[in-house]
Amino acid sequence: MTDLQVVVTLVVFAGVILSIAFNVLDMALAALMGVSTMLLFGVFTRQEFINASQTAGGSISLLFGGMVVARTLVPTGIFDQLGTRFLRATGGSGKRFLLGIIVLTAPVCAVLPNATAVILLAPIIIRVAKVLDIDYVAPVVLTAIVSNSAGLLTLVGDPATFLVGSSIGMSFGLYLQRVSLGGLLALLVLVPVLPWLMKDIWQTKRSLPSDLPLPPLERPSFCVMALLVLAVMILLFLFGEMLPNPLVPPSVAIIGASLALLVIYGVKVEPIDKVLKDVDWKTLLFLTCMFLMVEAFTRTGILQSISRSMYGWFGTQLLTVAVVMLGGVAVASSLLANIPVVAAMILVVKGYLVAAEFVPELALGAAFTAWPAFTLPVFVGMMFGGTLGGNATLIGASANVVSAGICATHGRPLSFVTFARYGVPLTAVQLTFAVIYVLVLARLL
Repeated sequence: MTDLQVVVTLVVFAGVILSIAFNVLDMALAALMGVSTMLLFGVFTRQEFINASQTAGGSISLLFGGMVVARTLVPTGIFDQLGTRFLRATGGSGKRFLLGIIVLTAPVCAVLPNATAVILLAPIIIRVAKVLDIDYVAPVVLTAIVSNSAGLLTLVGDPATFLVGSSIGMSFGLYLQRVSLGGLLALLVLVPVLPWLMKDIWQTKRSLPSDLPLPPLERPSFCVMALLVLAVMILLFLFGEMLPNPLVPPSVAIIGASLALLVIYGVKVEPIDKVLKDVDWKTLLFLTCMFLMVEAFTRTGILQSISRSMYGWFGTQLLTVAVVMLGGVAVASSLLANIPVVAAMILVVKGYLVAAEFVPELALGAAFTAWPAFTLPVFVGMMFGGTLGGNATLIGASANVVSAGICATHGRPLSFVTFARYGVPLTAVQLTFAVIYVLVLARLL
């Protein structure tokens, strides 16, 4: 890469982030313009562009499959019924409404990608908020933040977490043993902050009818088949890697999407074209472009330089590196989409571990899985930094972008500043406890 191309890459990066932050351009358009500018200046060769697109493929497939399966459930009427049950559970209390968002969202995000969970649950949250006469923007933001945080409960809950785990060959079971408790803590620490951050909603009291009728399922047999597809996808997420021909989560998502579309086609509830039209292509395009720009940033040599410098700065102090990576990845993930940031920082960490001679140079390859146990806190720190750091801003995580699209669809555009008003304080609290968790984990290994 020439000096001019390095300058172009850095300027484009800054321009895209600033244009989104100050609402100068639509986020998808800004990202697309950034990639186009890089292409015009020859930042990518043809093969490099293809390689970067392939890197993005796993996470994009995971999101696409989840979106299709979620959209398949819409005509069943199950969301109307679930919304009424949730409304009943609130009893007209804003406090119970906010706590209910955590209870409702967290289990879903333990087995489904966070953006998928927001697609499934945000319409329910908005419907209940309207009945309670509450501005639904803050609750939808909370739904996105909870979905991101709950993504730490399992290996497949968040694409950024999956990227780190898959890069070191971490199994689903090992993740449950080493990381899931930290994800649970990240959710629990939200509770004491909500009465202060969302005071007006927390103190809301509304009178509800004593007997709210449950709307009937419109198509019970179709609902059973759609839920069966969801169950199959969840089971494959959990056990797919144990099959004779192992299935990784992106493959499972594509299988789930295919089965969901097959059910739609067979029952003929609605045209497949309509289902695919409702997929959030804008979010998928935005994330793909961000992957490409991060790949270009990687090629500037800055990340490789950081890898070499880290050994000079920190030597073999892995605990310090773990904390620094947690904070650094968190800040970067709040300014850029967390998925491509994590993909880039994996290279930095692996380069450092090779430079420090903790692992052989072979570890830079994708097939290496013999990572010493004492290196795990560094990668766990990246998981927390990428997943929780993405909570801070509108563009930090795919679930945030999806939540903005849903708010806009319902007539309330969600700005960068509004999201940050809630996201930054909650993220600061979560990261504080994440650091403590990583420090404890390091001592136990």
